[in-house]
Amino acid sequence: MASRSSIEWTEYTWNPVTGCTKVSPGCRNCYAERMAIRLQAMGQPNYVGGFKLALHEQVLNAPLEWTRPSVVFVNSMSDLFHEDVPLGFIRKAFDVMRKASQHQFQILTKRAGHLAKVGASLTWPDNVWMGVSVENKEFAYRIDYLRETRARVKFLSIEPLLGPIPELDLSSIDWVIVGGESGPRARVMKREWVIEIKNRCVDADVPFFFKQWGGTNRTKAGRKLEGRIWNQMPP
Repeated sequence: MASRSSIEWTEYTWNPVTGCTKVSPGCRNCYAERMAIRLQAMGQPNYVGGFKLALHEQVLNAPLEWTRPSVVFVNSMSDLFHEDVPLGFIRKAFDVMRKASQHQFQILTKRAGHLAKVGASLTWPDNVWMGVSVENKEFAYRIDYLRETRARVKFLSIEPLLGPIPELDLSSIDWVIVGGESGPRARVMKREWVIEIKNRCVDADVPFFFKQWGGTNRTKAGRKLEGRIWNQMPP
């Protein structure tokens, strides 16, 4: 079975690829890296190399065995569009997602340029949601690459939000997730940055999901924004 996820906006995780390399400031305190090192120490076979990129062919067909329709985050411990993941492997993953049509699959990448390049040669099933991570205005260009894909649902993961993103263009975007960084070295997320993005989503009628305030104690910080929980999802 898939691994049950503690991530608020999904239900399960599926990791045919593990390990990654850092590409931008949002990667600095990567939770997946910390977890991979922990799993390596525990002797988990898929993490013998720690956080080094690894492909797991034996995991590819797992979603075909899951009968209960679920929301599945693809590669919570890596990036399917990492430059070192062969195109043939990506196509295999997409073929499995197409066959496992009872599930909704969520893919997230920071490598938006590579996504646009590789994505042009992929067949996009309707049950695949494609997202890019945007941590501040410097990386808002990733959204333009996302718009080039043929994914039916396109979303933004603005987490960790490390700075304001003024004039955020939400055209052709179907969902926005915002969250602060958590963990022992968590960086600050200002309330006004979140409010500005939330207001743009409301004005553009784009579903808005507020994941967390973050900080060194994310449970204590909570998820409420302006007195409510924002759990909006794409239809």
